[in-house]
Amino acid sequence: MKYRQLTKEQFESLHEDFARFLATQSIDAKEWKKIKEEKPQVAQDEMNVFSDVVWDDVLTKTSYVEHFSKTSVNLFKCDKKEIHRIAIKITWDINLLEQKGFEWLMQNPMDNSVEIFKGTKPYNLERNPEIFDLIEKGSSISKGEIFEYFNDLVS
Repeated sequence: MKYRQLTKEQFESLHEDFARFLATQSIDAKEWKKIKEEKPQVAQDEMNVFSDVVWDDVLTKTSYVEHFSKTSVNLFKCDKKEIHRIAIKITWDINLLEQKGFEWLMQNPMDNSVEIFKGTKPYNLERNPEIFDLIEKGSSISKGEIFEYFNDLVS
């Protein structure tokens, strides 16, 4: 597998897509039930292939990811060949995971207690697996508004 298998909840929300995926391999609902019962490894393999297809599709469409902790924010813009990062660190007691702390940061980005670092690097591996790794480590896919806000401030 290139990524990881989708969760049960993800499979449930994508059940129609999974059914179409199986149909492309001439597997209908009755045949799928039989495969799950008689050949569980084949069923797992099919679920793994589908998971990789879904992850690749999602990651290819992903342009921004972000990761928040209590006192720091990491914002990423994912281009084709390189990834841009804005790292923000707060040097006083504020919780960016709370709405009040986040709002304070957005209203006071140039405060002395806010440190902003910016960098760009080419991907070490392929683009999608690196983005996937960020997601697995707690980052979330975003629309990029926060990245662009801070990028405009520090450019």
